[in-house]
Amino acid sequence: MSLDREELLGTAAEVLTRRPTSSMDEIARAVGISRATLHRHFAGRDALVRALEDLGLRRLDAALDAARTEEGDAAEAVRRVVAQAEPLAGFLAFLVTENQLFEPGEQHPGWERIDARIAALFRRGQDEGTFRIDLTPAWLTEALYALITAAAWAVQDGRVAARDSVRMTVELLLGGARRSMER
Repeated sequence: MSLDREELLGTAAEVLTRRPTSSMDEIARAVGISRATLHRHFAGRDALVRALEDLGLRRLDAALDAARTEEGDAAEAVRRVVAQAEPLAGFLAFLVTENQLFEPGEQHPGWERIDARIAALFRRGQDEGTFRIDLTPAWLTEALYALITAAAWAVQDGRVAARDSVRMTVELLLGGARRSMER
């Protein structure tokens, strides 16, 4: 069997999105390879998670590109970001959780790039007068990640319908990020 690394990582991502505590044996079985073959590709779970992080960051970069974050109204751009990120939500939830296991200062530099892109969108919305200025772009970025992650878990647990997750995420985020017209 010819094994493509992207295919292996894609299957591992699917497995770990559904069952974050899956063992290397379970991942190997799902991919259709032996544990030894999986270990030839990845020395251990940490190496696999790092490779998955690279994959997730590439996919998230592509989602941000597709969302055209620099175009049009900032609130509409946020809606596009959530819609583009939604198919990755479970995978992102896994990565966010796994990232907590690494030592401080070990963050992949790709996260800084993603953070900067999203923060720039929120900053633009603040400059346009759309978003509140008492909430920092960094905080709004973290809130976006948290809501996308929470939506993924809620959908996975059957507490939220998948078809409603984008709308609910956007409405909660933007409802809390928009400036109040009442003063």
